[in-house]
Amino acid sequence: MTVRTATVFVFLVLIAACNQESKPPEPEAEELESKAPELTIMARGAAIAGANGIHFSPDNLLYVASVMGSNITVINPETGEIIRQLGAAEGVVGPDDLAFNSDGDFYWTSILTGEVAGFTAGGERLVAAQLAPGVNPITFSDDGRLFVSQCFFGVNLYELDPKGTQPARLISDQLGPGCGLNGMDWGPDERLYGPRWFTGEIVSFNVDDNSMRVEATGFKTPAAVKFNSKNELHVMDTGTGEIFKLGADERSVIATLTPGLDNFTFDENDNLFVSSFVDGFVKRVEKDGSSTDLLPSGMAHPAGITLWENQIVVADSNSIHFFNKTSGELELIQRNVFSVGEMGGAINLAADGSNLILVSWFDNDVRVWDPKAEKVIERYSGLAAPTAAVRYSGKLIATEHGNQRVVSLGESGVTELFSMEAPTGMSVHGGSLYVTDRELGRIYRIGSNHELLAQPEVVVEGLDAPEGVAASDDGFIVMEAAKGNIVAISEQGERQLLANIPAGSEAATNDQPPSMFFNGVGLDADGTIYVTGEASRMLYKISRP
Repeated sequence: MTVRTATVFVFLVLIAACNQESKPPEPEAEELESKAPELTIMARGAAIAGANGIHFSPDNLLYVASVMGSNITVINPETGEIIRQLGAAEGVVGPDDLAFNSDGDFYWTSILTGEVAGFTAGGERLVAAQLAPGVNPITFSDDGRLFVSQCFFGVNLYELDPKGTQPARLISDQLGPGCGLNGMDWGPDERLYGPRWFTGEIVSFNVDDNSMRVEATGFKTPAAVKFNSKNELHVMDTGTGEIFKLGADERSVIATLTPGLDNFTFDENDNLFVSSFVDGFVKRVEKDGSSTDLLPSGMAHPAGITLWENQIVVADSNSIHFFNKTSGELELIQRNVFSVGEMGGAINLAADGSNLILVSWFDNDVRVWDPKAEKVIERYSGLAAPTAAVRYSGKLIATEHGNQRVVSLGESGVTELFSMEAPTGMSVHGGSLYVTDRELGRIYRIGSNHELLAQPEVVVEGLDAPEGVAASDDGFIVMEAAKGNIVAISEQGERQLLANIPAGSEAATNDQPPSMFFNGVGLDADGTIYVTGEASRMLYKISRP
């Protein structure tokens, strides 16, 4: 197959060359409509794109930060009704955590950009600091001092000037590896409390002399701490999904949810509210230990997609979802706790026999995962923003956006195969291997007859931000992520718009791949197309006549 240019698809009507009477009857409008591709929703995801830091405002509304949704959602804590959202128009980008001070001003951290910004109670936007990416938890002291820490992309703990007129003051740069403090709170003893994700400890700081004290140990993956109105310290362990109350000599579990929790908070009556970065929910935990969904769970960041053992499998950042191919019913979720889980993250995936190939530019690695044994079979770490990987002629081939190249992965390490502007998605079909270039709008063939080529061959160009691609005998199905177009391209270069869904997210900075959350397509043997809607948090099916 050689397709040189993706031209606008034109519907051809064949007309007999003889007389008018030999013409076949014109199809009725209803018949034409019935032959158009049909887009249906197979599964719906979470209400928002992942729930991270949560905090109550002075008027008792619950503010929910979403890094990947790149917004702050304000909800009614009784009903879960969404009151409003703050996003790009308000200058909110990738918020991870947020906090209010006693004056009603609120600030958030952007883990992707390093900005710490906020609004005064009067609506004036302020920037407290521009730090390096990785700034994560945020809290105020009772007298209005502002503290933030890096986690996952740095380890520093800072005090900031809320007005942004003074430079950040470093409290500690010795909290690593991998994370400073995560979800913090100000204690009744005027010390700053926080968990250490990778050490299982809870520590506190005297923020005047910068000294640290260990308060508790033995947690699996502590993610956040909070004090209630009785000044009782509580700890969230995301590794177990539990929330503990710590006493002088003992600790007790007050709630058990699913692993992958992000943060929690108490209202003025000490009712407990919990968020999940994996499942995307916000729940109110009742006094009897039961929970009420305020923002329901589901796919929070549906991205890569593959067909595997008669199931549709969707990558969802820190989980993978297995759907029944016929009914769309969710049959299994496998979850990961960021940076510590056995499975690892998954922003893209591909079938590999009885295994799955998982790819995450968050983790900067590619893994071969056995879903039945729940074991990693192969792992290739230290990559630079990988976005896709497939098995081709026995070799593991991956796109590495950070180094603008396609590589092979094996026992001998990483081998560069081809240089590209923005290698993004991959597809194997009929002994050929294809890759999309999101920036140049192209599909390249890089393998033919089960062997890698010496140089990439352009087979399609003129696309708008192509990400997911599925090759077939008839051509390609491609996701144009910037517009949300799913297009079919024939061998002859004819282009047909099959469906349109909400466009995918753009990268927040140059530190992320332009595909951000990969927008995938899958093609079944019967011609049915499956598509992830990253922005809509849906799984779609496209049926063609």
